[in-house]
Amino acid sequence: MKTKILITGASGFVGSSFCLQFAQRDDVEILGLGRRETDLPNYVRADLTQPLNLDWQPDVVIHAAARASPWGSLEEFRLHNVKATQHVVDFCHQRGVRRLVYVSSSSVFYREEDQLNMTEENPIGPAFVNAYAQTKHEGEVVVRRFSGEWVILRPRAVFGPRDTVLFPRILRAAKEGKMAAITRPGPPAIGDLIYIDALCDYLLTAALETSVKGEFNLTNNQPVEIQAFIADIYARLGLPPTRRKISRTQAMWVGRLIEWFYQCFLPEKEPPITRFGVGVLGYSKTFDVSKSLRVLGPPSVDLWEGLDRFIRWQKETWTSEGS
Repeated sequence: MKTKILITGASGFVGSSFCLQFAQRDDVEILGLGRRETDLPNYVRADLTQPLNLDWQPDVVIHAAARASPWGSLEEFRLHNVKATQHVVDFCHQRGVRRLVYVSSSSVFYREEDQLNMTEENPIGPAFVNAYAQTKHEGEVVVRRFSGEWVILRPRAVFGPRDTVLFPRILRAAKEGKMAAITRPGPPAIGDLIYIDALCDYLLTAALETSVKGEFNLTNNQPVEIQAFIADIYARLGLPPTRRKISRTQAMWVGRLIEWFYQCFLPEKEPPITRFGVGVLGYSKTFDVSKSLRVLGPPSVDLWEGLDRFIRWQKETWTSEGS
């Protein structure tokens, strides 16, 4: 018998990738749910800020829907990342869903400092780098109250084809000549990433394997120098290299001032610079993923193979758009 999987956020990057990657498998039946119109097969629209009423009975729910942005009010993030999660948990209770997989974020751990070899046991809070990180953690608290089986996955810097969050911002800034290299004391900042297909394979394993329980940090287990990695992407896409440099301390002050201005006068728009964005380039963040390697296995796609696939897709996208 097929396992019926409902995945929320199917009009977004992770959810749509999951639906497309496993659409032809004969052991699962997947229904995608999202807010926006899409041409995905087996897809329904629903607003998770309202109670979920769905005429379909899943065995497993993967909750990947979220407001994923470095900017916005705490109220907005709580509506989409906490209240919506509560509605998903309520649906699972009402329909007797046996298993819930929650796509959280590695940012729940972040502080404005270098953090190396973090594990699932690292402390979370009480302060958070932004409202997104705070409300993803609050969503985790809601998921832990689910009476059935639950899994919390915390991917770090997901990239790949159909990305709508990470590299679109960076590449747009590069095209517009608005990127600057962040300098810092000591060695360059290093960080982990995870390729989208590897993440989707982990999601499927977490959905199907009942032995998988608890929290897992997810990366490709191949840390890189972040700014060198980005510079390589620029070169391979024919974008100009970043010439301007600014210290991390100066960039944080600029980010703080710009955020204040936008909060006061342009609250509905995302600032061109945020402290979170500076932190991504200026602070090292790496994870010890021994637990996920032991329970879920190694990533199914090597980081550099994933980068090659992303570069090919980005070139094809720009060609079709006439960029």
